[in-house]
Amino acid sequence: MMNDLFSQKPARVRAQAPRGAQGSGSAPTNRSAARASAPSDTYSAQDIEVLEGLEPVRRRPGMYIGGTDENAFHHLAAEIIDNAMDEAVAGHATAIDVALEVGNRLVVRDNGRGIPVDPHPKFPDRSALEVILTTLHSGGKFSGKAYSTSGGLHGVGSSVVNALSARLDVEVARDRAVWRQSFERGVPVGPLENVGATQNRRGTQIAFTPDPDIFGAIGFQPARLFRLCRSKAYLFRGVTLRWSCDPSLIRAGQDVPEKAVLHFPGGLSDSLRDELGDGARLLAELWDGEADLPTGADGAPTGRAEWAVAWLEAGDPSLGSYCNTIPTPQGGTHETGFRNALLKGLRNWGEQRNNKRAAQVTAEDLSGTIAAKLSAFIRDPQFQGQTKEKLTTPEATRLVETALRDRFEHWLAGHPAQADNLLAFVIERAEDRLRRREQKDTPRKSATRRLRLPGKLTDCTRENAAETEIFLVEGDSAGGSAKQARNRETQAVLPLRGKILNVASASTEKLRANQELRDLVEALGCGIGDRFDVSRLRYGRVIIMTDADVDGAHIASLLMTFFYRELPDLIRGGHLYLAQPPLFRLTQGAKTIYAMDDRDRDRKLRSGFKANAKVEVSRFKGLGEMPPGDLKNTTMDPAKRTLLRVMTPPEDRARTSERVDQLMGRRPELRFQFIQENARKVDALLDV
Repeated sequence: MMNDLFSQKPARVRAQAPRGAQGSGSAPTNRSAARASAPSDTYSAQDIEVLEGLEPVRRRPGMYIGGTDENAFHHLAAEIIDNAMDEAVAGHATAIDVALEVGNRLVVRDNGRGIPVDPHPKFPDRSALEVILTTLHSGGKFSGKAYSTSGGLHGVGSSVVNALSARLDVEVARDRAVWRQSFERGVPVGPLENVGATQNRRGTQIAFTPDPDIFGAIGFQPARLFRLCRSKAYLFRGVTLRWSCDPSLIRAGQDVPEKAVLHFPGGLSDSLRDELGDGARLLAELWDGEADLPTGADGAPTGRAEWAVAWLEAGDPSLGSYCNTIPTPQGGTHETGFRNALLKGLRNWGEQRNNKRAAQVTAEDLSGTIAAKLSAFIRDPQFQGQTKEKLTTPEATRLVETALRDRFEHWLAGHPAQADNLLAFVIERAEDRLRRREQKDTPRKSATRRLRLPGKLTDCTRENAAETEIFLVEGDSAGGSAKQARNRETQAVLPLRGKILNVASASTEKLRANQELRDLVEALGCGIGDRFDVSRLRYGRVIIMTDADVDGAHIASLLMTFFYRELPDLIRGGHLYLAQPPLFRLTQGAKTIYAMDDRDRDRKLRSGFKANAKVEVSRFKGLGEMPPGDLKNTTMDPAKRTLLRVMTPPEDRARTSERVDQLMGRRPELRFQFIQENARKVDALLDV
């Protein structure tokens, strides 16, 4: 129930329902149609669908491009332009033409090698071009033979664009001949045809019109496409992008040219200078450059990196990163390596200058002073999702850090006056940060004198709130075990009596009069509702620790609802957690293993002990019945426990609020409706 209410992991992009008809049918548009399409009571093999070809893309576009909104719409353009950029980065193309025409038709042309047109070995009756455009997970970027680095990895980009286009026309100039084929909604209109000879032309041209049945009335925005082309030209110095746009598509006041030639020999440094303009900088010079990444175990190059960094005295810091020319707005491992290189390089400069205060500088202090661009080209990159917004390749951190750190230290040594100026400025920021933290970290003894703390609270002794945590437990029995298992210096315990008030269905008067909630608010010290002030929060982590049974889950749900309704900024600030106590203890001799539930118990009995071993299985009836040593080792010791951070997805606040009202609000018929709609998804009900 709570998976939709509160996300305990970073929010993922959700697939959105198509705006209109997809494939052969249209979605219901009214309630009567929805009732008519309700699932029947029968369920047999005839109900099992097997989606073939590109049909999965049209049925569920969100799986492949993140939805059917404006971002997903423009993602189609990025996929085709990225393919052309891969040809340029690989050294086979020098020019890319991007033309936006009337009717949402986008034409992308490069002078690269051209998509192969000969018959495919696995499908001899079809050309390689047709296979690429009509088959998911097909392409020349899996083995690394055709492309050492590329933005396309999964072999779905071109085929997804084809599937979601009302029409797509492709022309390939290769081996002094021009070949052409057209598709409608991913289906070939006719065979691949040789339409004539050519002497000088080569490369691939793809023209497509996104399908309005999928995207509705959304159209290409000239300004957005022009910015995309401009960023691609910045990212690779060896390519020229020629932009053109039908003048009727450019609105009055838009700073978009009808035609432009985009070529930037300075690469990222040109981009950064254009963005910063005449803004105030701490250092007059940019630090920019490019370098090969360290070779791999096989001795082959692993890629290269390019960067440009400006140090700011004022203004908003920024770091724009890319991998294989793909923007990574959510950062990733290459950004981590970049920050590590800067931090370690500056600290090393401080050591050379015998400045001991340099050791207190953090990545936060340094990152807050820079405007930077980072572009990494690596083999076999791993991204988070098909939209590739975050790089997750573990090795990228080490590769980028190793490549950049030495060069940054050499740059500092070659510019000692600027290096000293930078070091002094960053140390000053670090000291300001420490002073602010001291001002916010109200000493616990002083806070205790000012606050009337509830009598049931067993407080901790450490004064720095950021280093402390409070456990909210069910009743005095669980509180007794928790008090014995806790670290007295950093961990506080507040027992709550029974199930707290459901604030989603209670009046304001009842909330204010509820003693349990008043005790909780007083213990936290940060106020409630409009009076909430996170700087007065007395603990860095607020941990809900309930029994591993249905009643415990209900109490946790009530507490999360309270925090969501009355202290939402506590959740947004990442302060609320759920403890994960085990349900079973498995013992054989001196060996002890804990299991979270029945399924985990069965799995660990099979994998954790020898066959036919006699294992003693103990079931914990609740936290109050759990020995303090077990509670500490499994649930309270920071070195051994598992916590789930409670989060609300920021992009879906309206749906979260609606779900809270549905599941916890005053209208029981909404809960009954939810149960009816989701009961079929439950395999088994286990009241543990």
